[in-house]
Amino acid sequence: MFLGLDGVEIGLIIVFLCLFGAILSGFPVAFAIGGAALISFGIIAALDSAGLLIHQAIDTGSDAYNALLREGVPPDAVSIFRYPDLPRVAEAVFPGGWEQAMDRNLSFIVNRMNERVLAGQSIETLLAVLMFVMMGITLERSKIANDLLTTMARVFGPLPGGLAVSIVVVGAFLAASTGIVGATVVTMGLLALPTMLRNNYAPELATGVIAASGTLGQIIPPSIVIVLLGTLAGDLYSAAQEERAQLVGCSDALTYLGEPAVVSVGTLFQAALLPGILLAVLYAAYALAYALLNPEKAPPVAMEPGSGEPVARSEALTWFLFIPAALIGGTLLLSSMNVIGSQDVTVDSFSDAGQTASLRTGVSEQCQAAMIDLHGQEAWDAAVAQQAEIDAAGGVQESVKLSEEEIQTLRAEKIANAPILSSSIVTGFLLLALVLTTARGVSPSGNPRDLMIGGAGILLALAVDAAFIGPLTTPGQTVLLLAIPLAMVLYGCRTAAGYLGQSELLRVVFPPLVLIVAVLGSILGGITNPTPAAALGAGGALMLAAYRRLAEEDGKGGVIIWSTFAIIVMILVGVNFDLRVNQDSVSAENWIAFIVAQGAYLFAMFGILYACWVLFAKGVLRPVVRETAKVTSMVFTILIGSQLLNLVVISFGGEHYIQQFLRSYDSEITVFLIVMLVLFILGFVLDFLEIIYIVIPIVGPVIYGGTMDPKWVTIMIAVNLQTSFLTPPFGFALFYLRGVAPKEVTTGHIYRGVLPFVLIQVAALGLLWLVPSIVTIVPDLIPQ
Repeated sequence: MFLGLDGVEIGLIIVFLCLFGAILSGFPVAFAIGGAALISFGIIAALDSAGLLIHQAIDTGSDAYNALLREGVPPDAVSIFRYPDLPRVAEAVFPGGWEQAMDRNLSFIVNRMNERVLAGQSIETLLAVLMFVMMGITLERSKIANDLLTTMARVFGPLPGGLAVSIVVVGAFLAASTGIVGATVVTMGLLALPTMLRNNYAPELATGVIAASGTLGQIIPPSIVIVLLGTLAGDLYSAAQEERAQLVGCSDALTYLGEPAVVSVGTLFQAALLPGILLAVLYAAYALAYALLNPEKAPPVAMEPGSGEPVARSEALTWFLFIPAALIGGTLLLSSMNVIGSQDVTVDSFSDAGQTASLRTGVSEQCQAAMIDLHGQEAWDAAVAQQAEIDAAGGVQESVKLSEEEIQTLRAEKIANAPILSSSIVTGFLLLALVLTTARGVSPSGNPRDLMIGGAGILLALAVDAAFIGPLTTPGQTVLLLAIPLAMVLYGCRTAAGYLGQSELLRVVFPPLVLIVAVLGSILGGITNPTPAAALGAGGALMLAAYRRLAEEDGKGGVIIWSTFAIIVMILVGVNFDLRVNQDSVSAENWIAFIVAQGAYLFAMFGILYACWVLFAKGVLRPVVRETAKVTSMVFTILIGSQLLNLVVISFGGEHYIQQFLRSYDSEITVFLIVMLVLFILGFVLDFLEIIYIVIPIVGPVIYGGTMDPKWVTIMIAVNLQTSFLTPPFGFALFYLRGVAPKEVTTGHIYRGVLPFVLIQVAALGLLWLVPSIVTIVPDLIPQ
């Protein structure tokens, strides 16, 4: 043994030192990782050839080893860590020679690139990275942060620590819209840090809150970290659970778990929502508490009033709280009474298939014992009883084609039970009503005539819906019946838009907020997966940036606005009409709807192209595309380099050695704590990308192969990785802030400023550990 260490241990040390040295060399990280892989492999191969690296492996031919196997101990569970007294045999770390290992690595790297980068199942999800990066950079270049910081400072500035709280609010907002940590920290450092220092804010608080708030983009969806971690976690969890099922004697994970071993990026977005909000609240609470305890270091700041009409408190409560609450509450109440609901009377031509038992019961005795141990005797007995009932009824009822009489009977039942008001119509006009009430609150002294016409149109629309629109009314007839009420409402909303434009808060926040709701809503609601949603966000960001640039220069933004309406029209037509015109029989109204949708689509595409032309002419599009290409190329190059480094670790048994060490602990909680501690420490010297692509594939088969919820495990890792941006000495947010901070702000100020926020991160991890429902409640409430 060289230096008293096992050969595999020395190999792991060499890999880490080469990686650490390559990163510190100043060479681009994306290429340093691949270089570290080649150099470390060369060093290990040279030492192995010289006979200096000797691995003390368990002697699989010994009587003691075979005795363990006869006792029923799986071979994978036998390790030098769990059974240190077993006989050993000395062997080289490359048993077949380094040449054979290199040939195997070359063949594996081609397969890995094909599976994970070029043509694998995860490539579609990885495309979302490009779209989200483009969305974030575009919004950042549109100077949205400038307006948000100014507006939020006016709202929160008069409070103790108000400027710090406004930084947290803006950071959370930018996290959900841009998610680019570097751009967020730099922008807020340039704009907010001098203002906070001029108003006698402590440099530690100012720098700490800016650096920490900028990292919220790592956890608040849509987060690039979660996209990258989710694609990896899905594969690791599926493979680990399949292996776990087979080790206990079951045929597959579905049989053993009773559910598919699947975790998607969309589900992880849902799981990350509340933890992200929790972190933002904790940051703001710390800033407020710091200001209350040290009022001279975070004083209230009176900012210049913004544009817009002053609103009395009674008017604000009436139009911004009481009336909207009454409208929403009334709608929910009527929905619970079945007055409002779906009027869809579509009947499937096939009957529903019968329900199967909650667990598969036709398994081996070994698998049965393992399933009882996992689910409990009560759950197993319930599944056996369910299966007995199914068998007594002749087996699982298959789906059969219904006769025309059966279809008409089911349809008649739906018509008889249909609610009076359509939920889609009520929801649409409720949103328009909220626009009118908000406009009235923003401009209470304005002429209410047009708003009252809009309100009358809403009441008329509900009356028409109740009297003339029913389950058998076609979409075309519905459009004609609602034409006059809708025209009245839109007339009122036109005036309302002018009133709303007078409010600086709404003018700044509303457009990006709509984009965020559209992107996140489509993902969290299960409407689509992250890639199409990211494409929607990128297109919306281009249009929003173009409109803002035109507005700054007194240009005409009508094309952008009408293109936005075209997208809304296209969605509404697609939802309410059957646009499949390739059928044998197509009604006239569906043909008209198809033509309208096609025209809306063409105009929307024209709007996006027009937005691109505006941004190109203004010198914005070229740097956006360049930065998007740079960031995306860096991510994929790191992915390729990390795969090569992983193969080097696998080639000399390093991955197996680490996994055996972790599996030597009987408690998976202990194992997870060790992994989390290692990730936290590595965050001091490595970026989140290196940790995701180098460390997680090694420890993933262990931490995802137990009983812990994969959503909770992944979000805990994501929150832990967020600290890698804040922990000295290599936290990237600290470097970004140091580069734009004034001379009077020292590195010591920044380090002391982020320390409380690192502790808040640790406290948040502890809270998520104690209350895992914070992570799981949203995915459990939203149907998958």
